[in-house]
Amino acid sequence: MIRHTARMLTTVSRYHRHRFPAEIISHGVWLYFRFALSFRDVEEMLAMRGVAVTYETVREWCRKFGQTYANGLRHKSPRPGDRWHLDEVFLKINGRIHYLWRAVDQDGDVLDILVQRRRDKKAAKKFLRKLLKGLRYAPSMLITDKLKSYSAAKAEVLPSVEHCQQKYENNRAENSHQPTRLREKVMRRFNSMGHAQRFLSVFGVITSHFRVGRHLYTASGYRAVMDLRFARWDEAIG
Repeated sequence: MIRHTARMLTTVSRYHRHRFPAEIISHGVWLYFRFALSFRDVEEMLAMRGVAVTYETVREWCRKFGQTYANGLRHKSPRPGDRWHLDEVFLKINGRIHYLWRAVDQDGDVLDILVQRRRDKKAAKKFLRKLLKGLRYAPSMLITDKLKSYSAAKAEVLPSVEHCQQKYENNRAENSHQPTRLREKVMRRFNSMGHAQRFLSVFGVITSHFRVGRHLYTASGYRAVMDLRFARWDEAIG
């Protein structure tokens, strides 16, 4: 008699009634979020491998499994750094200005994102509380630009944490917006706040997981790090 463990049952239920196996579904999701590709691009790349699937199916895979994979990566990865770099950048959605709030650690790994309509004190407080709830530990330092909303929110949410607002200190967070700008251009902008939040919350985790800074490693060291990252990905997809 075969005994089904909790992990086996979870895997079966996750892909139950899907025509394609987990390897193909996860590969399609990985391609879309890892590289600047459209759903039709992924459809064509899978077709070259002999997998006949429509771009709408790829869209459904990404919508259904993307956040699950991202959550799995978070749980399997070591705890992020304790120096939080926060920054916000505008997004134009349906002709209206919105703001993408992003936090990264000292290694450039994305901690969390939040799309909001404002960048005032209330918005900054909401983002800080979201970070604390998701990460469940307080940073040793916050590094931001000179936006006054950060200081006001930090005084209420994290009053004992050191706050740095010196020029050029927050380049790491500012540079982390570049992949988002590229994807925004490929996608011809986002359709709604919900669309932006859903995509970027998954995109940020997956893309930063596989961007390890090639220049920091020797060839053998880079291969070892990537092998570890792919192993965690395999665990995350079940």
